[in-house]
Amino acid sequence: MSPHPRPTPPADSRGTRAALIFALTAERLSIHYEHGQWLTEAQGASFIADWLRRSERALPLAERRQLSALSDGLARQIAGALSREAGLYTTHEMMEALDPNYDSELARSMMDECARLLDAD
Repeated sequence: MSPHPRPTPPADSRGTRAALIFALTAERLSIHYEHGQWLTEAQGASFIADWLRRSERALPLAERRQLSALSDGLARQIAGALSREAGLYTTHEMMEALDPNYDSELARSMMDECARLLDAD
């Protein structure tokens, strides 16, 4: 007997929005550490649209821009608070945690922070 796949939560659910902030923060940090550049708010909103499109979901541009801005603030806060080595480690853990089979205490902590950002916004 094969298990039933879990239904995909709506794009505007709290969990999906927190996961989008998390994924975009990881992407922003990766680009920052690899290329010394930061994504713009519009580029972040485009990443979100692309990710949602893969699962046939969508969010309005204003919401995508809001999530992009939240991830930008978090990514810059992380980069400013950590040494380069610690920042690279954090980025690696976050990128690895995009695989649902990867378990990381650091990534769980970062996901909690992403949820807090949504609650505070």
